[in-house]
Amino acid sequence: MATETRELKITTPSDLEIVLERAFEAPRELVFAAFTEEEHIPQWMLGPEGWTMPVCEIDLREGGAWRVVWRKAEGEEMAITGVITEVAPPERFVKTEVWGGDWPETLNTTSFVEDGDRTIVTETMLYPSKDARDRALASGMEGGTSISYDRLDAYLATLA
Repeated sequence: MATETRELKITTPSDLEIVLERAFEAPRELVFAAFTEEEHIPQWMLGPEGWTMPVCEIDLREGGAWRVVWRKAEGEEMAITGVITEVAPPERFVKTEVWGGDWPETLNTTSFVEDGDRTIVTETMLYPSKDARDRALASGMEGGTSISYDRLDAYLATLA
């Protein structure tokens, strides 16, 4: 399952799914920690420049709640919440995700696969409808995720 590049790959294997895949030059345990621990997430999951993450709360256990809030310097905020439904360190975790407003809840499964010295991260987001999936694709998620994953790659290098 070797991935040729560290660039973000986005696919839509069904009308209800978006799959994000990227390789990171770090051990699986470290990449899993970067995705699941409060101390790491605000260092990289920020999307475009100008955003901070003043709130990052994760109760990493089955049934545990999680919440993150992003803030721009001008005060604009975005928040997402959810519940952890499965945790199997360092292989995978599953969570619900709710952006608020009229965004529907999704079920996100993130897996971490060793590939030599690298880790392949695959996140599958399951939407309740094709319209919801297509709306998410049109939201700019690809650009924000790609920027965040590049930032994560640089951050992981400081930890290794």
